[in-house]
Order: sequence, then C-alpha cells, then structure tokens
Amino acid sequence: MELKVYQVDAFAEQAFGGNPAAVVPLEKWLNDELMQQIAMEHNQPETVFFVKEGDVYHIRWFTPTVEVDICGHATIASAYVLYNILGYAGDQINFFSHRSGPLSVYKSGELLTLNFPTDTLKPVELDEQLILCFQETPQEAYRGRNDYMVVFSNEQQIRDMQPNWLQIATLESRGLIVTAKGGEVDFVSRWFGPQSGINEDPVTGSAHTTLIPYWRDKLGKDEMTALQVSPRCGRLHCVYQGNRVLISGKARHYMTGTIYL
Repeated sequence: MELKVYQVDAFAEQAFGGNPAAVVPLEKWLNDELMQQIAMEHNQPETVFFVKEGDVYHIRWFTPTVEVDICGHATIASAYVLYNILGYAGDQINFFSHRSGPLSVYKSGELLTLNFPTDTLKPVELDEQLILCFQETPQEAYRGRNDYMVVFSNEQQIRDMQPNWLQIATLESRGLIVTAKGGEVDFVSRWFGPQSGINEDPVTGSAHTTLIPYWRDKLGKDEMTALQVSPRCGRLHCVYQGNRVLISGKARHYMTGTIYL
C-alpha cells in the first residue's frame, strides 16, 4: 500500500515558521495502531488523517505518542491540502471529529479560518504542583477541557520561560498553556505538553479555544490578535462568538512524500 503525505506549516507567514503537521488523506480508515505508528515515524507535533464521507471529512489527530481530542494547526494544514493540492472548490470545508464534533474551515485569500467550540474555563488553586513547573510564580490558574492554563504578568516572562518538563509531565491533562498580555498583539502564549509526547508545541490552535474566552473577558473585546511565542512563532487572528471561536492564520506547503506500507 502507498499513501501520500504532505507536510504543511500552519499559522506560518513563511516556510520554517508556524507549526508543522503531516497530513495523510485516506480513502478508508487504517487501524488505530498503524496510524499511531505512522505518527511516531513522522515525529511531527501532529500527524492528521482524514476520510471523506459524503460532504464531510472525518478527521483524527495523533502526536508521536497519543491520539488527541482536537488540534487546530493540523486541521488548518488539512484544509490547506484540500484547497491547494487536492482541488477542493468550495469556500468552506466541513470536518467531523468523533471526539470533538463538527468543525469547519473556510478560506479567504490566503487566510484559513477555523470554527471551533469555545472551551469552558474553571479557576483552580495555584498549588505547588503548578508553581513548581516554573522559575517564576504565575498570577492565576485555570483548568479547561484539555489543558491547564496559567497567567503571568508580562510578555517577557512568557518569552524567557524555561519550564520544568518533568514537573509539567506530572499534570493530569493534555498539556499546559502559559499566557500574558501582549505588547504588539493583544495576548501571547506558549503551550507545553510532555505528557502528550511534545515538550513544546510551536503554535497550538486548539489552545486558543481556551485563551480567547479568557482574554475576551479581560480585554473587553471580541476580536483579538495573538502570538504564540515559541522559537518558530505563529500569528493568529481570533474572534469570540459565544459558544464558538474563529481562529485564523496562513499556511505554507513544505513537502510532499509517499508512505510505503
């Protein structure tokens, strides 16, 4: 069996920026173990698989070690492949995840926009388990559906952060978001997930389902700009719409290959 695979940098203004994903279109599902092995072999932050069923593309996402509930950048990468390589002609692509429900991406020029469900945040105690993840103490802590989120006082703290990977790996969550008010943009963030096989994800679209409602309440605005200030960095345009959020960015095609099984 041969499968095409495309590597796309999502939330990237140019190649080598944003977050890379391996995109594997399928005619029918492979078994779970094989998809996980393919993801481990590619060793990208996410490897994404999709199968067309009627007018909907069913989609699944894998880190090198686990399947995840939702992934923004790999969904953007999948939409890029459908629009720019596989000839999808419509303005909107409807995806469906058996873990997260209906999702969609629409295209406007080079900009691709995710329509994702808004996360629900709950304040949590800033306990020793969270404090020991960092050299400096956060101001606030929250728990969303998938991740913990902690808030710091300024952007430089986020940029300079040297997280304690071993401590973060003890958290019972997909990962940990850190964030602060931005200078050039409305807010900045980073995302750490050693317990999910990724020490630091370059640009995490799904984390913005958590970040957007928080910063909407803090800043009093529904439309915001954001930077995920990992070494690769990524720029996102964010819109709060109540129980849904819109997360937009560009993507760049890096590589096409063939998987031989």
